[in-house]
Amino acid sequence: MLNIHPVPAFKDNYIWIAHNRNYAIIIDPGTAVPMIEYLRLKKLQPSAILITHHHSDHTGGIAELLQLFEIPVYGPGNESIAAITNPVQQNDIVNLPEISLNLTVLDTPGHTRGHIAYYGSDPWHMIFCGDTLFSCGCGRIFEGSATQLYQSLQKISRLPDATLIYCAHEYTLGNIAFARTVNPENKKLNEFAITAQKLRHKNIPTIPTTLSLEKAINPFLRCEHQPIINSAQNYSAQPMQNPDNVFKVLREWKNKF
Repeated sequence: MLNIHPVPAFKDNYIWIAHNRNYAIIIDPGTAVPMIEYLRLKKLQPSAILITHHHSDHTGGIAELLQLFEIPVYGPGNESIAAITNPVQQNDIVNLPEISLNLTVLDTPGHTRGHIAYYGSDPWHMIFCGDTLFSCGCGRIFEGSATQLYQSLQKISRLPDATLIYCAHEYTLGNIAFARTVNPENKKLNEFAITAQKLRHKNIPTIPTTLSLEKAINPFLRCEHQPIINSAQNYSAQPMQNPDNVFKVLREWKNKF
């Protein structure tokens, strides 16, 4: 049995830990203390650390974890992260036999130049996507370009609809507010807004979300849909020539929202 558990950190981060009864892998440990507490509580032996990108809220706990555990650290080969022992890139396979999991690396630049995600299809479809795709939103563009991030989101959107999205932040309510401004008549979005409010009121994560849901409610995955195009055109006062342009307008709009 594989369990995937979110360990809250900082204001709104989730550090994901995937484990069976004995072993665990840790994804994007921005801090070590809550991970060490969880490992001790569950009596788990970590077998690997996986990193999606270089930002400190995803890497800050690596050094302390490595003082306690001699384990490999997988991460983007196109970024400079000192602790990485196993640099990976598009289509590489991360074999994690202790928890019977194989993950395929996807290059997903945009948020950072070398951002990657980890996709697995057994025992179920899942992706650890860091700060590329969020529930009802997407990451900011810090180093890459809008075109890169749009292409990365398109790459994720081509995965099976049942794919569970394990992103690294609880941004859902804020993202919903923006999405409803862009697409106020979206029935599924308005229904999800109610569900998400109830979950957060009980301090329950809204993550993981599913790709099928995101394709129905997330404006950044719907740039070819007419209501989204219309909103982007109204906001920018410019005709939209293609979905890439729509995405760029939406991302700039969200930055100021």
